[in-house]
Order: sequence, then structure tokens, then C-alpha cells
Amino acid sequence: MDSAPARMDNVVPFRRATPLPAPARPGNAARAATPASRRSDQRAVMDAVYATGTLAVAAGDRETKLIAARLQVYGFLSIEEIDADGTLRRLRPSEAIRARSERPWRVTKASYGASLAVTIPAIDDFLFEQPA
Repeated sequence: MDSAPARMDNVVPFRRATPLPAPARPGNAARAATPASRRSDQRAVMDAVYATGTLAVAAGDRETKLIAARLQVYGFLSIEEIDADGTLRRLRPSEAIRARSERPWRVTKASYGASLAVTIPAIDDFLFEQPA
């Protein structure tokens, strides 16, 4: 009797293998963005904001702005854009995600139990479920 190895062409793995990090290039000290590093970055931003009450984000710091915008969508933070004259303008989650890098931000703890100070336009309904 011949024994042929069993073929499993129809088996679909439940989890995909995580891609290997790109090899480090000389002069490039940026770390690979893995889910664990993204979570730790989010945690670091939240810890800084909750410890101090507010966090100033430089105009060109796109990575921190993206993390803060994601945390705002989750409801953990509030983001205000600082205008040239020093006035603050609260950003809606959709505005924060698409914000330009021209102006610095002030990130603060979200006020729980209070309603949003800004209205959510119909185009942004996909970000939040409105209570009926």
C-alpha cells in the first residue's frame, strides 16, 4: 500500500501570520508599527494627558496627532486646535482625523457625563451611534 502525504489545500488558517518587520535600514531608527507598539503608544498618550490634564502637540507631530484623533473617536480625549491668535477651536472627530499639520493642538481629558459641545453633522454619523 502506498502512503501518500495528506494534502490540505482546503484548510484556511484562522489567523494570518504576522508579517516580518522590515529590515532596519542604516540611518532609519524608526521602529516597525506593530499592534503592540501602537497600543503602547496610545497608552503613553493617554497616560500623559490623564497625568497632566492637558498635552500640547506640535503642529508637525503627525504620529501623535493620529493617535490622539483615534483616542478621540473612542471617547477618551478632546482635541482643540490652537489658532495663530491663541484661540482654541474644538475639533470634531472627523475633523481631527483629516486635520492639517499647520496648527498645534491641545489634547485634554474628555469630560464624561457631559454632552458634546459640538454637534455631529450627518456626514459623521458613521463615527458615533446616537442614542434614540
